[in-house]
Amino acid sequence: MTNKQVEGWQDSVTNAQQPKRPIKIGVATGIGALLWLGPYLGVNAVLLPAKVQEIVPAQKAQVVALIASAAMIVATLANIIIGGCSDLTRSKWGRRTPWIVLGSIGSLITLAWFDFVQTVPLMVIVWCCYQVCLNAIVAPLLAFLQDLVAPKHRGTISSIYAFGYVIGQYGGQVLGAQFLGTPASVRTGILVMGFLTLLSGPIAAVIVREPASLAMPKRRFTFQMFLQNFIFPLHNARNFYLALFGKMIINTATTAIMGYQLYILSDYIRLNVAGQQKYVSLISMLLMVTAIIMSITAGPVSDKMHSRKIPVFFAAVLVAVGVIFPAFTRAPWSMLVYGLIAGLGMGIFFAVDQALNLEVLPNPQTAAKDLGILNLANTGSQILGPIVAAAIVTAAHGSYFGIFPTCAALALIGGILILFVHEDRQKI
Repeated sequence: MTNKQVEGWQDSVTNAQQPKRPIKIGVATGIGALLWLGPYLGVNAVLLPAKVQEIVPAQKAQVVALIASAAMIVATLANIIIGGCSDLTRSKWGRRTPWIVLGSIGSLITLAWFDFVQTVPLMVIVWCCYQVCLNAIVAPLLAFLQDLVAPKHRGTISSIYAFGYVIGQYGGQVLGAQFLGTPASVRTGILVMGFLTLLSGPIAAVIVREPASLAMPKRRFTFQMFLQNFIFPLHNARNFYLALFGKMIINTATTAIMGYQLYILSDYIRLNVAGQQKYVSLISMLLMVTAIIMSITAGPVSDKMHSRKIPVFFAAVLVAVGVIFPAFTRAPWSMLVYGLIAGLGMGIFFAVDQALNLEVLPNPQTAAKDLGILNLANTGSQILGPIVAAAIVTAAHGSYFGIFPTCAALALIGGILILFVHEDRQKI
């Protein structure tokens, strides 16, 4: 769909209008992603399981899954509603900036609240509030790539975005692991993550300096407008849903292991607390370094290939190989091999998949809403992963072995779905 333009207002940029790569957009979104995703995963993958283990050690796997289930429902609604509101926002600061700044402030407040709760029901409620605030950052931040980057530059700019995203994806867990040990240190870690998230939206907003959106045409609230801006897309959306479910399944394969990494190291690999802390850091570092290397190169390569889906499928194959490896041996080094191979795959995936997402959007006018829905593949998989893992562990009476072949199969299925996306290579 072509971009919509009226006097003083334009909702996207064409290739002809942007001969040079808008590097600052990549830098802004990369820093923004680093500062929301890193703290989120530092808590979600490391500190939240540690807090749950302290409060209800006998039901830790089930409680993590319960929190994840509730959060998935809230995140789904928040992505759609906040994304749709962002698309319609008219302000002197633009459509996206007010939301990412408010979301950053709210994330600090809710994480600080979560830090002090000591009952399971209250943990679920506060974590859901945090999901609302966090998703006020996520979808509008991603929409900068659609609003301000021409299609021919999206692979390269998505690689810059992916650089920050990858550091957050794995660096957050490295940082979170440094606070393992005592309940007091876990609480300190959660508060630190809240203050880091506070920086996400403001820093991105200052770098981007989003144009005002006051010239955007006003929209009357009609049933048709509601359908367009606040529900899942219904027209020209085949590629959109293939990308959504392919991405979600691949991400679920990795987050099922990452979300239960602490328990895998303690109950499957059988490491003590010191060993767990050491290997969480080593695995996260391997995942991060290999993913960074691939994320830097994969986006520009996909621009030259004029294809997004082939690199994404190759990434899914690497993820499958990496996640199945610990099924063959319980030796601690098997988790390092997982980190190496899966990290290579995820680096390619992070860089190229985001560019693919931008190209399957049904309508540029609803970019934040639709990107928010696509982002459910990220936030949703962070929630689905623990649910899948808990189901496997429960069915196997406490055994973690089945997680590895199941996740390998999921990665391959997700990659196959991406292969069915139709892409116009002449427009890339």
